[in-house]
Amino acid sequence: QVHLVESGGGLVQAGGSLRLSCTASGRTFSSSAIPWFRQAPGKEREFVAGISGDDNITYYADSVKGRFTISRDNAKNTVFLQMDSLKPEDTAVYFCASSIWAVPFGELWDDPGSYNTWGQGTQVTVSS
Repeated sequence: QVHLVESGGGLVQAGGSLRLSCTASGRTFSSSAIPWFRQAPGKEREFVAGISGDDNITYYADSVKGRFTISRDNAKNTVFLQMDSLKPEDTAVYFCASSIWAVPFGELWDDPGSYNTWGQGTQVTVSS
């Protein structure tokens, strides 16, 4: 069973940057699809970005394209989310997750049900 821990959240001004990390323990996840989701108060969990296992193809929500970059370092068993040009509407708790597949079943990247393991989340707050 893989265990995921997110880190790197914090408070930043609009236009600033943060880099989130999702580190896995328990087993290697280089062959697993890893997404980032976020959840703001009173809203549903929302897909942000994902990276496939093995070939590292990336996927992004339209709201973050051109501003966020997902990457992975398999030697460190870590997936990163580089967030630039942050906006107040990016404020949320950010979660990473893991699939047992290299690509979520049916390529349903934005369905939380596609993933079997979740981290505890890290808070990102962007002030205006």
